[in-house]
Amino acid sequence: MRYVIVGDAHRIFIPDLGRARAGSSRFRGLRLIVTHLRSEGITKDNLTDLALLQLDAVITIQADTSGLPGRLEYAYLLPPGSESMWRTERRPNVHGWEEDFEAFITDLEEQFASAQAGLSTDDREQAILLGMASRGNELALASISELGRLANTAGLTVAERMMQSRRRPDNRTFIGKGKLQDALLRAMHLDAEVLLFDGELSPGQLRNIATITDMKVLDRTQLILDIFAQRARTREGKLQVELAQLRYRRPRLAAMPTAMSRLTGGIGGRGPGETKLEINRRRADERLKKIEKQLDKIGRDRAMRRNRRRRVGLPMVTLVGYTNAGKSTLLNRMTRSDVDAEDKLFATLDPTSRRMRFPREREVILTDTVGFIRELPKDLVHAFRSTLDEVREANLILHVVDAASEERAHHIEAVEQVLADLGVQETPTLLIYNKIDQVHKEDRPGLLAELQGLSCSAVSGEGLPTLLEQIERTLFREKSRKQADHC
Repeated sequence: MRYVIVGDAHRIFIPDLGRARAGSSRFRGLRLIVTHLRSEGITKDNLTDLALLQLDAVITIQADTSGLPGRLEYAYLLPPGSESMWRTERRPNVHGWEEDFEAFITDLEEQFASAQAGLSTDDREQAILLGMASRGNELALASISELGRLANTAGLTVAERMMQSRRRPDNRTFIGKGKLQDALLRAMHLDAEVLLFDGELSPGQLRNIATITDMKVLDRTQLILDIFAQRARTREGKLQVELAQLRYRRPRLAAMPTAMSRLTGGIGGRGPGETKLEINRRRADERLKKIEKQLDKIGRDRAMRRNRRRRVGLPMVTLVGYTNAGKSTLLNRMTRSDVDAEDKLFATLDPTSRRMRFPREREVILTDTVGFIRELPKDLVHAFRSTLDEVREANLILHVVDAASEERAHHIEAVEQVLADLGVQETPTLLIYNKIDQVHKEDRPGLLAELQGLSCSAVSGEGLPTLLEQIERTLFREKSRKQADHC
């Protein structure tokens, strides 16, 4: 016996046991034997100690009525991929335990090594997704499902999704200390390295969670910023992303020693401003001012190009919509262009403008913009203000919706919220349901009756003649009305 620890009637305090022989697939070489005066058996605290300390086993021995050792219960960890993290077994009497425990543990460690070797074939980081159900289960489940798509887009592998029902986020740990402990245990069992939260963490929450778990901690905003960093190609796009990253991370610089230092070089820590994330607050302010000046100049150049287009007299039509609604594909189809269009979130960051000719020899400028998303980070909206000015200057807005998505109502609401923030509610808008070809034919009549807008398919071309006719009618009717009002 190595340690004897005496607790009270409620708990025992386990001191620092050191690393001993613990490794990625090995236990610590220690067994925790607990004696109980009551018939508690294995408790949740015992199981937590088993997992966090990587013990060989936790064993409880209960005293019988005579005060002598009686019934025995023990728990041990199971390899990754098992249905449960641990298994509990019982013996009627401590003296009736005849198993060769050393051989059992050796065999179990070999199972762990084999299971982890199978998991290591995927080089992508494993993440546990953590969401809140405070907004209602349906919306919360949709939100964490979208977070999973964002994680995959950023290069993470989703190991598991966990939900916590709370009225409001916990001030210290967002989901509560108990749920965070459960998440840490699941992360250890699944060999996950990242805790990904479906919300924006405050600097204090980020620091507390990273300190408690000693894991990489990301939130929804960091993940979206990381995807934008991967997608940025032009100088303007890279500057916009770096500005948003610095604005987000500046108040979190104090948390970096324990939390954000784990981000550098991985998901959530890359991008144009990657080498500047660990600078002090003063230098961060200097960099922010420099980027803002550069973006202001680019914004003025963009405004001059818009003015030249206005002087030519061509109406401006802007495509907006939830990310991956098919805006770029629709632009290509309508203008016979070859703009990059991928089946990915945020495939388009930089606005792209093309001329579009109508049959009556009328032309317009059609512009594709960055896709929106639920809870779009405010720092991104600010950083992309010059890009989003394309929406403010538009004569007509085409709001593109993924007709095949079950979340289309929530997508419409999210986009309309961003448009309201931009102050373009008065701009004529056409609601366009794209990807109608992905809806089963038997479901289309009911769907079309439900939708209040135009339907089309940017891939097959279905519905495009009607859409073009409606765009032309709306644009030039509005132009004629404004000319009449001016006279």
